Amino acid sequence: MPTRSTSPSDGDLFVVCCCLRLPQLFSTCMAFSLVADIGISRGAIGNWSMSFWCVCFAMTFLIYIIELCRADSEFPFLWYNISVTYACYAALICLSASIIYSITYVQFVPYGPYRDRAIAATAFSCIASVLYVIEVARIWDCYELTEIFFYKNTKRALLKVLETFVAGAIFAFLSNTSLYLHQPALEWCVAVYSICFILAAVVLLLGLAEWEYMPPGPFSIFQLVLSLLSVLLYISALVLWPLYQFSEEFGGQPQRSSDGDCRDELTYDMCAWDQRLAVAILTAVNLLVYVADLGYWACQVSVGTEDQPRDS
Repeated sequence: MPTRSTSPSDGDLFVVCCCLRLPQLFSTCMAFSLVADIGISRGAIGNWSMSFWCVCFAMTFLIYIIELCRADSEFPFLWYNISVTYACYAALICLSASIIYSITYVQFVPYGPYRDRAIAATAFSCIASVLYVIEVARIWDCYELTEIFFYKNTKRALLKVLETFVAGAIFAFLSNTSLYLHQPALEWCVAVYSICFILAAVVLLLGLAEWEYMPPGPFSIFQLVLSLLSVLLYISALVLWPLYQFSEEFGGQPQRSSDGDCRDELTYDMCAWDQRLAVAILTAVNLLVYVADLGYWACQVSVGTEDQPRDS
């Protein structure tokens, strides 16, 4: 049976709540407010970024209230899993919003008050992502963990977070159904993204539920099979998606200029060709993550032992 500490010390809790939570709230609130102040000129990308900063602010505020009320002491170890997972997602979300907002909107805005607000919002978003990364490291140091089997303090947890996050980014671009409807090969790619996302999400939820008491051997084989299946599915998507989107032989558009929706001047949304390219790139990125996950579990099965957490 794994041993666990019940909760971090009051001093550690104060550091996390006051030195990290409050700056996180301030940074995400400022990023949201600055973009909101731009008005209708912020475009679709601004609305997208704003929504994610708002979600991060709301979730951080909720966690802050729970920790101040010490309600987390009712389920300390589960709360650790939830907190560190949320911090990982928030860091990725804020970083992604900073990059996408800056390269698709900020650089095209003429010099003036709107550009200054957009640059400031991007800066606050970057600060927020750094604060969430610091929180991940800080939470790990706040808990004394020993002999933990499944989720905590291991690279596999971060791999699952990355797999689900990249899949979520792919789904954001696939919200434009015209990219794949009425084309069976592309619809298969969408099915691949959905199946792999569900599998990774289930494993992640099992980790949050502390499903660490399953025998290590069978669980490693189970994970290995899931990772191998996901890799094979993503390979098929990596072949089919670019083939049917960018090859003229299969009805694709090899050049950006061939897409009439794409223009060089400032637009407030990504054109269809850009969305196709983004999905292709994200598919390759997620395939690499799944390959790393497969390699990890192959090592676990071959060695026959589970990795041990670092000393606190």
